[in-house]
Amino acid sequence: MTLTLGETGVPGTGGDRTVVGANLSLPLFRTLSGVLAGHPYLKVVVDRVESTWHLLDTRVHPFHVNYIATHVLGMTLEELDADLDAFNASVYMDPGRRFLLGVLSLHSEQTADGSESPFLVLETTEADTMHGALLEEFYLYVRGRVDGRLPLLLKPANHGQEHELASVSEAHVPRILSHALFGNRTRTCLNPGEAEGRLRHFRTMAEYEAAAAQLGWADIVAMPRLPDDVPRVAGFINTAPITPLSHTNVLASGWGIPNAIVRDFDTLTGGDGLDGAWVRYRVREDSITLEPLSAAPDLQKPAWHQQRIRIETPLLEEAPVLALHRLRRTDRDSYGTKAANLGELHHVLDSRTADLTAFYTRPRPPRRDLLGHLAARLGEQEASPERLRAAAARCVAETVRAPEGVALPFRLHHLFLTSSPALQQGIGKLKMALELEAFDIVDPLCLNLQHLVRSTPMPDEVARPITASVPGLLAGGHRMVVRSSSNAEDLPGFSAAGIYDSVTTVRGAEQLLDAVRQVWASLLSPRSVRLRHQVGISLDDTYMGVIVQEYLPASLGGVLVTCNPTRREDFRNVYLNCTPGSPERVVDGTVLPQQYLYNTVEGGGRTMDVGTAGEDLPPETRTALARLALTGRLLQSHFSAEDADDALDIEWLMTDEGAFRLVQIRPYAR
Repeated sequence: MTLTLGETGVPGTGGDRTVVGANLSLPLFRTLSGVLAGHPYLKVVVDRVESTWHLLDTRVHPFHVNYIATHVLGMTLEELDADLDAFNASVYMDPGRRFLLGVLSLHSEQTADGSESPFLVLETTEADTMHGALLEEFYLYVRGRVDGRLPLLLKPANHGQEHELASVSEAHVPRILSHALFGNRTRTCLNPGEAEGRLRHFRTMAEYEAAAAQLGWADIVAMPRLPDDVPRVAGFINTAPITPLSHTNVLASGWGIPNAIVRDFDTLTGGDGLDGAWVRYRVREDSITLEPLSAAPDLQKPAWHQQRIRIETPLLEEAPVLALHRLRRTDRDSYGTKAANLGELHHVLDSRTADLTAFYTRPRPPRRDLLGHLAARLGEQEASPERLRAAAARCVAETVRAPEGVALPFRLHHLFLTSSPALQQGIGKLKMALELEAFDIVDPLCLNLQHLVRSTPMPDEVARPITASVPGLLAGGHRMVVRSSSNAEDLPGFSAAGIYDSVTTVRGAEQLLDAVRQVWASLLSPRSVRLRHQVGISLDDTYMGVIVQEYLPASLGGVLVTCNPTRREDFRNVYLNCTPGSPERVVDGTVLPQQYLYNTVEGGGRTMDVGTAGEDLPPETRTALARLALTGRLLQSHFSAEDADDALDIEWLMTDEGAFRLVQIRPYAR
């Protein structure tokens, strides 16, 4: 065994236990390893020139490239940082590279007799472009130096490596795919955080519904799948798999509360359930813990009790029904944020004048910017700002389309409400109950108002412009979709994900008017009223615009967020979920979607979970999704609220012809 200089007194390295050239036993692995996502892991570097390998002490060397530059090549960190991207390309992308970089992680599987059998997994970094021969060489080199009693599997780090390995015999290079390794992960961080509260464990929806009215802000709710109408509480625990892009995780992210998947809940609680006990709940990327407290803590009301979301005064004067393509973002105070954003999308695609490169111009120390990476993603040889802006606009316009449709203004909702004395009286009673905090009567008042909205006839001055706005759809008997576009949704700090209605099965004038009333009524649901009241949004200032579109059959639908929702420091990846059919199936929990991460800096994609489908999408579809992910990243530069790093939440569908349409763009609360 040869020890590196770190252990013999190189300044600044402290107790570096990095090893060079030794065979790897399980005790040595445990000595050098750290923990990531609950699994011990060890970074390795194979030097092909010296025909040796380095086993890095993870506590001292968190980055492969820093170690190679300073400990092998004798560079300073300043020299490395001055040309970091070129150095990374030499070790991750050069087909004739000197170094092979990877990670060994330790896993276990249960045997037939109930015991745990350990095995090792070797993988490269997500951006690595090793071809098949290099992957085979890397695996065989490590296999020859690892304890032969430990099985070793190679895990392709991206779709490109999966393709490269297809020509290599699995008997020669045993492998495991990411979704097979992690798809059944026992514990998964969805939204990191910490909370103290009272644990409430519900095994069935019936148990939850029986107790829902008594849940409060100090409760931590554990159940197989939390319902979309869960009240604002201290934390979520999902005892069955969900996606990070579910409505409930969007809520958890927006509310800043811990949320995780814990499939071994009984193990986490020590087998005694802890239902009703006071606990400390911590969710981290690499650990999830639930600690019983000896007594009820002295809890202060959470900060959101003082949170106040400001919304602009709605414009209720003369505003016509308009085609979506005629709207811009500045029209949100008359038509709602959702409709205004779709109108802005039309403008971006049609004019191609928006600067979609702002995300890539941001400094990412030690990098001055990411424009070289953007040029590579767009297939441009020249990285001049002007050329990249034109190429980015062209890429987006060629990849996605904006939906056609019309937007109904707040004015029509206002006219409808003021046309009915019964509605006005009911709204007055609800406002008074909220002001007096008489919450025991708020829900019945809301339900009564919803019934009134759905059953009150529309006056002609309201109904006529609605039916006149889509004559072709009505005359042809086309199926329509009616969506909400309130001024109290898609706001920074208040996403309102899943609290307002959409109706997707509308045909004919009568069903159209009924659907519009249903969307209006959702503004008065008990849950939406409570959530808005909690953040100081006044009932007087809240109005509902409506979007009416032709229904488009989709071969694939889903949601993407222009971030990695479980790793907030990750600026490279876009997280994308999809399932056959409507995007609503992804967020409402009716299926577990296929889940992907796409690197929009160095390129490449990874399958994280194949979901209910049980199989991955074809390679050509995954390639198309990679371009969609890049498009989402580019649109982030234009649509982010204040900062180019503010992530977007985008609902999309793929038509039977393979064209992408974006049906919603909003800020992603995280």
